Amino acid sequence: MQEVKEKKETVPCKPEDYELCCHFIKAFQIIGKKWNGLIISSLCDTQDMRFKDLARCIEACSDRVLVERLKELEQEQIVKRSVDQDTGIISYSLTQKGAELKPVFDQVHHWADKWA
Repeated sequence: MQEVKEKKETVPCKPEDYELCCHFIKAFQIIGKKWNGLIISSLCDTQDMRFKDLARCIEACSDRVLVERLKELEQEQIVKRSVDQDTGIISYSLTQKGAELKPVFDQVHHWADKWA
């Protein structure tokens, strides 16, 4: 006698059905937002950068948007804003949370060099 298998209805999976998916979605909302990847990538290669240096690295991004993105990344605790007490010069650097993205961005650069 042949075994009859019940046909299960296939329902598309929803991201909220997966335990870690919300973290994955949140990560891509942060690093996938326009200019954030370039900001983080630029900061991965330096100890700290002044605003004008970041703006020079990402010329297509307006100053207004760059300020907005830096504030968002600061709120996410990926970027740290520092003010030198003597000179008043403002600089940006990665927090530990942000610095841990360096291997990820190194791999993205490697992939992009090969495939993009």
